[in-house]
Amino acid sequence: MAVGIFDSGLGGLTVLDAVTKRLPDLPVVYFGDNANAPYGVRDADDIYDLTTAGVQRLFDAGCDLVILACNTASAAALRRMQEGWVPEGKRVLGVFVPLIEALTERQWGDNSPPREVAVKHVALFATPTTVSSRAFQRELAFRAIGVDVEAQPCGGVVDAIEMGDMILAEALVTSHVEALKRRMPKPEAAVLGCTHYPLVEEVFRAALGPDVAVYSQPDLVAASLDDYLTRHPERKGPGQDSQFLTTGNPKSVSNKATQFLRRKIEFQSADL
Repeated sequence: MAVGIFDSGLGGLTVLDAVTKRLPDLPVVYFGDNANAPYGVRDADDIYDLTTAGVQRLFDAGCDLVILACNTASAAALRRMQEGWVPEGKRVLGVFVPLIEALTERQWGDNSPPREVAVKHVALFATPTTVSSRAFQRELAFRAIGVDVEAQPCGGVVDAIEMGDMILAEALVTSHVEALKRRMPKPEAAVLGCTHYPLVEEVFRAALGPDVAVYSQPDLVAASLDDYLTRHPERKGPGQDSQFLTTGNPKSVSNKATQFLRRKIEFQSADL
């Protein structure tokens, strides 16, 4: 009964890790489109085409439920997919909503009108495409009012992580945090709006300082998935085996995944 996790590259491994720790008996099929990463500099139509192809590959592998563990795909493609592409009996979920529910202290499925919340000044760190889509602000507006969001496009961070250059990634994170703090000197909360960013979360925390609450997605998404599958067990799908698929070089992707997760991961080659 496999659940699919789709990402443009390695970032979704942070979600995979949290899901497997919370739901160790759940088979998961992970698909990383490493050959076309990063998505954060692509246009919306390109992201939509790549994302639907990747999700279809997961449906074909026996997944009835797929999580888009890529904020860029969630921002640029998810709504369009849900409105006109997702086949009957299948479900595709994004990663924004669990994050916003935690930020606004709302329970899953709380569809009451938006209201004032404790946090008033939020820093959003995300890819350029996610920032320009304003998808985070749109989803937030469904649940909260009176929240000032300052968004920082973090160009280059995903590329550096995908290349395995963590020194460059850390330097870029520090630079992006400094740029945001010039516009919003005292954010109350910071949202890491890319699933690659937990791999450099400690750098974000150090640059932001101890007074800023940092919201990172993997554990929040895993908790929401656990809750969702408890209420919808039929969505687990017919697949029985965990798999790791990539459009990139399997050996290279496996080595990087093993390095990031500190456990052996073996990817297989797959086409879109």
